[in-house]
Amino acid sequence: MDWYEGFVLRRRPWRETSLWFEAFTREAGKVALIARGARRRKRAPIALEPFQPLALCWRGRGELATLTAAEAAAPPLRLGGTALYCGFYLNELMSRLLARDDPHPALFDSYRETLKALAGGEVEGPLRRFELRLLREIGYAPLLDHEVEYARPVVAEARYRYLPDRGPVADPAGWLQGRTLLALARDALDDGEVRRQAKRLLRLLIDYRLQGRPLKSRQLFQTMVKKRQPSLPKGRGLRENLQARG
Repeated sequence: MDWYEGFVLRRRPWRETSLWFEAFTREAGKVALIARGARRRKRAPIALEPFQPLALCWRGRGELATLTAAEAAAPPLRLGGTALYCGFYLNELMSRLLARDDPHPALFDSYRETLKALAGGEVEGPLRRFELRLLREIGYAPLLDHEVEYARPVVAEARYRYLPDRGPVADPAGWLQGRTLLALARDALDDGEVRRQAKRLLRLLIDYRLQGRPLKSRQLFQTMVKKRQPSLPKGRGLRENLQARG
């Protein structure tokens, strides 16, 4: 059998006893699988849950294949609170933006390392790096080091506006600083203002590629913030809410 490293991106019940799930694998990219009878067993051999490193085997090709074996490849990555929301945000991005059966081994490695960083308490830097890597992997690498109109190098002290389908344009009234573009280009996200602008820029670029379709994970997080809860729920509460909206 051919084994594939993978993670569950999203899942839902399938018919009476089975489970449909979408997995992101290192060797085959994003695939859709059916785990037949997975909901009937009183004690499944492996939990097909997000953030659990898996070794997967399946048969069949096309839109839907059948899972034949699954094993834990490593202990699950424990995400809670904000980190859990961020993990589901990454999963939704890949589910929406990646094509099926298109391998991205470097992105897989980046995803795994980003989950480890989230589990360790890092958030902003790892998220921005992953968003940028994802855009590059799907063929939409943003222009960061020179202007789109005159091909002049970006100047750290200058200001710009960013056309999501083209690149930066010099604009004295623009919200985007040149030093943010240059910091993103060289993966230097230590400054707080740079991180804030990088977040706004990458959201602009991702939303453009989503073509106006809202992210459910983002909506849920914003709803929780508006309710002014003292903290994000940990464990299964947030996990179930996010999966139910996937």
